[in-house]
Amino acid sequence: MKVISTQKAPAAIGPYSQAIKVGNLLFTSGQIPINPATGTIVEGGIKEQTRQSLTNIKAILEEAGLTLSDVVKTTVFLADMNDFADMNGVYAEFFSEPYPARSAVAVKTLPKGASVEIEVVAEVK
Repeated sequence: MKVISTQKAPAAIGPYSQAIKVGNLLFTSGQIPINPATGTIVEGGIKEQTRQSLTNIKAILEEAGLTLSDVVKTTVFLADMNDFADMNGVYAEFFSEPYPARSAVAVKTLPKGASVEIEVVAEVK
């Protein structure tokens, strides 16, 4: 097991790691839309928040020597399922075919009042 950590993504705000590599898999913790430079949620709506969450994931993957094309599974947590279409539009800017498997669920609340949180599982080749 190897811990993956980068200053290009927000520091963990609790007792967890940004990502853990086990065998040929990398598991990221859920990334909320915190700008790592400011430590605050990005301004704007679901589109900006989705973009920041995925940018944080991209930075973690890069620290592990991976790219978004190595992602095999994503889980998207939304505070409001009415944001699904806008989230999906931004999500499509980050991933290309073959798309990773995905689950998207609505939850009551997310940390720091975020509108979205995204986690991924990637294959280490």
